Amino acid sequence: MEKIKVDNLSFSYPKSDKLALESVSLSIKESEFVVLCGKSGCGKSTLLRHLKKSMNPYGNKLGSVCFDGEEIEDMNDRDAASKIGYVQQNPDNQLVTDKVWHELAFGLESLGYSNSVIKRRVAEMASYFGIQTWFRKSVSELSGGQKQLLNLASVMAMQPEVLILDEPASQLDPIAARDFLSTVHRLNRELGVTIVISEHRLEEIFPLADRAIVMDEGRIIANAKPGEVAIQLAGSGGEESVHPMYYGMPPVMKLFPKELVRWQDSLPMTLREGRILMEKLFENGTLKLKYGEIHNPVEGKEVASGKLVIKLKNLYFRYAKNSDDVLRGLSLEIEEGRLHCLLGGNGSGKSTTLKAICGIIKPQSGKVKLADNYRAAMVPQNPQALFTEISCEEEVLEGMCYQKLEIEEKVRRTEEMLKLMEIEHLRKANPYDLSGGEQQRLALAKVMVSNPDILLLDEPTKGLDPFFKQTLGRILRSLCKENKTIFMVSHDIEFCAEFGDRCSMFFDGEIATSGSAKEFFSGNNFYTTVENKLTRKWCEGIITGEEARSWIRSLL
Repeated sequence: MEKIKVDNLSFSYPKSDKLALESVSLSIKESEFVVLCGKSGCGKSTLLRHLKKSMNPYGNKLGSVCFDGEEIEDMNDRDAASKIGYVQQNPDNQLVTDKVWHELAFGLESLGYSNSVIKRRVAEMASYFGIQTWFRKSVSELSGGQKQLLNLASVMAMQPEVLILDEPASQLDPIAARDFLSTVHRLNRELGVTIVISEHRLEEIFPLADRAIVMDEGRIIANAKPGEVAIQLAGSGGEESVHPMYYGMPPVMKLFPKELVRWQDSLPMTLREGRILMEKLFENGTLKLKYGEIHNPVEGKEVASGKLVIKLKNLYFRYAKNSDDVLRGLSLEIEEGRLHCLLGGNGSGKSTTLKAICGIIKPQSGKVKLADNYRAAMVPQNPQALFTEISCEEEVLEGMCYQKLEIEEKVRRTEEMLKLMEIEHLRKANPYDLSGGEQQRLALAKVMVSNPDILLLDEPTKGLDPFFKQTLGRILRSLCKENKTIFMVSHDIEFCAEFGDRCSMFFDGEIATSGSAKEFFSGNNFYTTVENKLTRKWCEGIITGEEARSWIRSLL
């Protein structure tokens, strides 16, 4: 049964000559799990907002959007509120009360349900979503993952038939994101809720979905099962026929060269499926390597020893007198002109390390030493912590407020940085109106415009689409060539493997292991890249997608 039908929808925002949506048509069946993907600004959020009456954007619209055969704009307010649920990107934007229990009840109270019904549904939601242990807490005490789970539970308390989610995991760390997306999948499989979700973490969401819709510049360019989408994007001709979105697919899907894509009906989405395909390619002779023969690719580049610009020696720190130490004898040296990545579990003390380096906190013992006259600047995990102005260009200008520069030079640098971060079209926008990825770019622009010698980054790829991740990686590498030093905390293993010079594992308050990116990821069995896990049976030392594709191509 058709649940949602979009027919020839075109839309443009006021004072804009560009169509945000152009002739979009699609149909979503009951109980289907549909993923909407594409680079930032392609129209995903605009399309999703058209599926919820209260979220409909203001502008010029042509075409129709129907729910169960009725125009969504014509639905009565009660049905529109209860039958179609919507979870936004930023967890804080949807919370309206100060207590968890009240947040769960708020939507039901607004719809006029009796106290007995509200009590039953709230109890059911708290139990189903595992909220009992923090049921009476203040919303302000919750983590980002808990806040987003609360938003989801509050929406599901109204028992919607369709659930719309706009990049719900973009502000969450990988573990919280995985748990959240797994919960959404459970709602679909157990309760039959129709799911329409936009997401950049395609490696997590594709295996869960029934169908994937790819958008580009306001149009739908692919609409098929997730495993078939990459085939469509790869095109039937040479490399020139490959759509750029192909390179935004999950790592396993884009691992195989175009020469192998042509004859596949569907590409693997998981490591298990990838291994099965690799075995098949060796067995049928497509890839010519004797089974079990181990090859070793060219070793990673040797990094010459440089000047030490950051030196941490035997740091100890705890947030409260009677609490456990977060930093326990931490020692680390970082060289000039290097991109050094710090990885590790949630709550292990990685962000605390950055705060110690830039002086936000003072360790109880140990020494933090920066090279003389070197300026350090930090982009925190929450970019909104940096925002103080009412427009993007004013934010970037404010980043130079302590520098003695002529206003013309400040304006020139601001324009240059907005273009570098690809947000020049948002210069007049309020920072709080931006998407999570756009806020991340603005925060980077505001800090980088002051040209610091040392750049401290806390989860800089969070919320970014795959395309801008590559752009950011190239920007950081170019800064290293200018002898800027970058120390980055990240969960993004693939990004660190591709662009990092050195990587360190943070565990139990100190550095457990450290080495070049090649040594670090090749030496790990679990904490390593998808490419390494998939190829190491036949070839040691592969850690990036480009290395894997090159190796596979050499075996054809």
